[in-house]
Formats: sequence, C-alpha cells, structure tokens
Amino acid sequence: MTKHVLFIVTNAAEIGPNHRKTGFFFAEVAHPFDVLDKAGVAVEFASPAGGWTPFDAYDESDPAQKAFFESKAFRRLNRSRKLSEIDAADYDAILVPGGLGPMVDIQRNADVQRAVVRAWTTGKIVTAVCHGPCSLLGVDIGDGKPFVEGKQVTGFSRTEELDYAAADVPYELEDALRAEGAQYSSAGNWEAHVVVDGRLITGQNPASAAPLAKELLAALEKTTAPA
Repeated sequence: MTKHVLFIVTNAAEIGPNHRKTGFFFAEVAHPFDVLDKAGVAVEFASPAGGWTPFDAYDESDPAQKAFFESKAFRRLNRSRKLSEIDAADYDAILVPGGLGPMVDIQRNADVQRAVVRAWTTGKIVTAVCHGPCSLLGVDIGDGKPFVEGKQVTGFSRTEELDYAAADVPYELEDALRAEGAQYSSAGNWEAHVVVDGRLITGQNPASAAPLAKELLAALEKTTAPA
C-alpha cells in the first residue's frame, strides 16, 4: 500500500532586521521529494497559511532540484494546503524542511505543534532538517515536558549559523534545542549528519536532506500498512 508523507513548508519570504530574502531551502524539499517519489511514496504539501511557499537557494545545475522545479509537484507545493485544515494522523510521516523561513512562521506555531503532537501520538514518523527542527520547540505531547527532552536530535549548528545568518535569525537553533533538554549532536559545518531516535529523524543541514529521506524511507518500509 502506498505510504503518504506530509511536507510542512514555510510561507515566510523574509526574515530579520535586515529583511533578508528567504523561504524554504530548495534542496531540502527537492532532495527528499526525489528520494521518496522514486520509491513510490506519495507526498503532499501544507503550510501555515496555505498557498504560495517562497524558496531560497535554487540551483538549476542540480538535476534533482531542476526536475522538481519543473514538476507538477512543485506546482502543487505553490498551492499548498492550509495546515490547520489537515490531520497529520492521515499521513505515515511528516517532514519539515529548513531554510530561514521556518524561523519566522514554523517555530512555535500552534498549528505546526498540533501536527507534531498528532503525528507522534498516533505512531507516525516525525522528521525535520536544517532549521526545520525549530518545529519541535515548545511541543508538549501531554506529559508536561518538552517534546525534545532526552531525545537525540540535530539541526543547523551554532557554528554554521555564525557564517550564514547569525544576524538574521531570532535565536540559535542549537542553543534552543539544548535548552529544552535535547541531546544535540552535529558534524562539521555543511557535512551530512542525520540522527535517528526511534520515530524521530532529524538532519543537520542541506547536505543531510537526501540522507534523512533515505532514513525516512527505511523507517516507512518497516511499518505495516494501515488496515
């Protein structure tokens, strides 16, 4: 039976006091989509506001990015469903791509938090890459503790941010994850690093997007299809 994954994508087109242009980081949608689509996994797209989803760092020399840019899936992405109208339990997994945009409208967003809780408490897989793990901040699955407390996670590192967008982001993602009790780890700057902690899968940066999708695919293949 076909598996279904919901990508939760930012609507934010700028960030910070310098009004830096942003959105989702293109490779962090295109590369996971490429892995999942080739495996026959159905992908749907949602965003906090629905509709248009701005993007950043498109590289047409990357075959996977170019193919996604020219695909029907990309057109569907830009007519994304409104997250509040979706039940994350209808999917086998959720995936939150990064880019700087999520630090505007994904982090501590009530609808995003509800999606994480709903996916997790119904036994689904929760995945996020780069700045996408900001979606996990402030999440409470009902036990009164931060969702990430005690969990092994990664995300865009403090040292990577220093050379990228320290003047634009509202806080350091690594520090925020650690503050909520996450067992954070990272590789060298811009090196692929994926952490699997049960049904929680996180990736550090753009280089981690395809490896994260491969771990997600492996996890999906282990799950039994719903009746």
